[in-house]
Amino acid sequence: MLPPVKRDRIITHLPKCFSPNAALHTKDGFHPQVKAVCSAQKADAVSFNIAKVIVVGDVAVGKTCLISRFCKGAFNKNYKATIGVDFEMERFEVLGVPFSLQLWDTAGQERFKCIASTYYRGAQAIIVVFDLSSVNSLAHARQWLEDAMKENDPSSVLLFLVGTKKDLSSPDQLAKIEQEAIRLSEEIKAEYWAVSAKSGDGIRDFFLRVASLTFEANVLAELEKSGSRHVKDIIKITDRTEADHKPKRKSNCC
Repeated sequence: MLPPVKRDRIITHLPKCFSPNAALHTKDGFHPQVKAVCSAQKADAVSFNIAKVIVVGDVAVGKTCLISRFCKGAFNKNYKATIGVDFEMERFEVLGVPFSLQLWDTAGQERFKCIASTYYRGAQAIIVVFDLSSVNSLAHARQWLEDAMKENDPSSVLLFLVGTKKDLSSPDQLAKIEQEAIRLSEEIKAEYWAVSAKSGDGIRDFFLRVASLTFEANVLAELEKSGSRHVKDIIKITDRTEADHKPKRKSNCC
């Protein structure tokens, strides 16, 4: 039996966006249908709902540190490039319903792209990461998104544009690059966040927001597909445990 979800992973209200000017939506709460389904399900046994989230971006922008800070509460200042892909599973409880994020940390180095891209398919959310102290990494964000979207349906993926290393930017530099980032996020229809893995600033709020929005999207998609199915079946997207979902990493490229 799995241990209880950590208290700081329990979500009872929709977390706020970082910037109303660059948000997927600015509603104060979860969709009424989602709340109704979850309320009806609280007394029933439900299976784990899982959303696949891929994290892409230039080498050394802080993708691994972003995930590690949230999942392990740690920041490793000794940089080590990801080879191919790495993987974390993080459990939540959203409106009383168990929910998990598969967080896929993909390599930013060109020589590992052929490995990483094989894991893009089937994502419910794409996090495009750039370095707030590097204008070039923001300029490359669009290409990373385009590569990831080749393997996914644009109508069913939530997009997030995340600036890291907020602690390294001066106020003037941060304001300037954020202006460009928000403009890009509006163009690609992504939600913008600025965080610091070193200090932890914004990390938890960001991932709770990702979990909440992907959960909401999953439930609404199941409602749309379900038609006349009974409400108790809506949340039961799968009857497998988390262990069944943990994929095997490939060791060879292409």
